[in-house]
Amino acid sequence: MAEIPGWLTEDQARMLWDAVRRLGPGATVVEIGSHQGRSTIVLGHAARTVGARVVAVDAFVDGRLFGGAGTRDRFEANVKEAGLDDVVELVVGYSTELRRGWTRPFDLLYVDGKHDYWTYVDDLRWSAHLPPGGEILVHDCFSSVGVTAGTLVAVLLGDRYTYLDRSRSLARFTLRRPGLADRLRIVRQLPWFCGNVFLKVLLRLRLHAVAGWFGHRGPYDPF
Repeated sequence: MAEIPGWLTEDQARMLWDAVRRLGPGATVVEIGSHQGRSTIVLGHAARTVGARVVAVDAFVDGRLFGGAGTRDRFEANVKEAGLDDVVELVVGYSTELRRGWTRPFDLLYVDGKHDYWTYVDDLRWSAHLPPGGEILVHDCFSSVGVTAGTLVAVLLGDRYTYLDRSRSLARFTLRRPGLADRLRIVRQLPWFCGNVFLKVLLRLRLHAVAGWFGHRGPYDPF
């Protein structure tokens, strides 16, 4: 994983690994947003240990932030080099469009697609194909304005998802009606989210030294 560009940390990779390892033989993992395959490689190797499979969904849109066809080539090369051709299935397309016609059940959902509010909330609807108690992992959950807003609406104010825990910005949810304590756990993450927004503002203003005073290192957003 370390050799593939991306924002997934080692602790977050462990969280994905453990989630897949809780599945049984024949299970399916759906990943929305694969980029060059950093997280896909983790999911794929974990899936192999339990006899599961991974379906990677990505549109590989052209542009500086997405990479287009070149990113797809690197994704496929990375999966092949990892020896996961028989474990990982690539489905190319927009998650919001593919969801409407999707009929295949699966057992674990990992969301790391487009981070605007509307796309994220729509991506959560893929959970209709999960079994009761199925897990959903969301990257950049408390470091992206769009994703955090979607979490507040769909999870904090909703009755379908329960927040469990997180590794920095990677959050874990389950399909279960939340109680008051579950909702309060989300509220307790908001100061950390506000700190991330503050750091992003400093980085946009190129005040990297100031961001360093608050413990942030490097030119990239907190993830």
